[in-house]
Amino acid sequence: MENPVPDYLDEVVTACAPNLRGEPASYIPELAKVDPDRFGLAVATVDGEVYAVGDAEREFTIQSISKAFAYGLAVRERGLSHVLEKIDVEPSGEPFDEISLEEGSGRPLNPMINAGAITAHTLVGDDTTSPQGRVEQIIQLLSDLAGRELSVDEQVWHSEMAASDRNLAIAHMLRSHGIITDSAEDVVDAYSRQCSVLVTARDLAVMAATLANAGVQPVTGKRVFDGDQVRHLLSVMLTCGMYDSAGDWVSSVGIPAKSGVGGGIIGALPGQVGISTFSPRLDRHGNSVRGVAAFERLSKDLGLHLMRVAPPARSVIHSTTVLGEGEEAVRIYHLAGTIGFTGAERVVTRLTEHPPHERRLALDMTGVHSISGIARRMLLEATRRLREDGHEVFLAEGEDVLPSPDPGDGRELEDVPEL
Repeated sequence: MENPVPDYLDEVVTACAPNLRGEPASYIPELAKVDPDRFGLAVATVDGEVYAVGDAEREFTIQSISKAFAYGLAVRERGLSHVLEKIDVEPSGEPFDEISLEEGSGRPLNPMINAGAITAHTLVGDDTTSPQGRVEQIIQLLSDLAGRELSVDEQVWHSEMAASDRNLAIAHMLRSHGIITDSAEDVVDAYSRQCSVLVTARDLAVMAATLANAGVQPVTGKRVFDGDQVRHLLSVMLTCGMYDSAGDWVSSVGIPAKSGVGGGIIGALPGQVGISTFSPRLDRHGNSVRGVAAFERLSKDLGLHLMRVAPPARSVIHSTTVLGEGEEAVRIYHLAGTIGFTGAERVVTRLTEHPPHERRLALDMTGVHSISGIARRMLLEATRRLREDGHEVFLAEGEDVLPSPDPGDGRELEDVPEL
């Protein structure tokens, strides 16, 4: 059987391709030369499956999409509290190249606009790291995320530097407020190289899937960020990643995302997929016109909107069975799926409102894929209280789904006895 996913993605590309609105970025001469009809789409799952159609294998420069990952690197190396002293995380409602800072503190409003991105770039490494050293660290990070060695498009870099007056003005402004200390020229030169790294839509989908996979690259298995860093980064991407159209994006697409004037857009849906599009025609906000349309289609068709109301977690208890008779009888609760707070709450409520008559009970978790920390605590507390009420409680599980199953009374749960 042939996998139907590529056929569906081809349908999306075909449906969005006739949209000829927008133009490639014209303020960077090399970007203005890009074929405006290029269109690629790629999807990568957290299990490492990658689907790529159209021009998804064609290289283009990462541009502002690099802002998200460089910011994540700064947070990883310096710590969130230190980075927040330099960069706020509030949506600006302004164009990405606006020359503005937060009143009073002098901080850039968020790391996804140029002022914040330039600042985040300078926070990579430590205080002794040179501008070239920062670029090398960022390229290595992007390569780790993509799973292959990436390089800089020297022609685009030179072209960006020839049109860098506004970024230089931003850098001088940041320096005058003490936000950065290196020379404005050195910072903008290095930042422009960061933006000129060559990627494909396939690369970007895997990079986004790394965020969806809590910081673990799904193909190579390498951990790039930890869970807390990813949570913060995705939050900022959701509210600030699409510039002054962020509100429309959250409403219509609902996926944490970041765009670049090279024509790329990435989106990362936690626990599910990374998505990337490449199409150089941009709208007035600097976002790819076809890319936005493709994301809207995917979000609707595949139910990917972050705010989509999922069915209530009522099926965690798949069934119950009773083995044995009399005092030796064991009532087994067969649990299934992924258990979070609401799923664990359903189990606890069932045990509370419909207390078992049998003295011996068992939780069968062989059908559970994963369990959150709070759900684990709730279920173990429930077993502790069942023991206090005079029940014997046993556990059946597959691959250590419930690690260290000690309910807090000093006795770990035993395997279900053979009857």
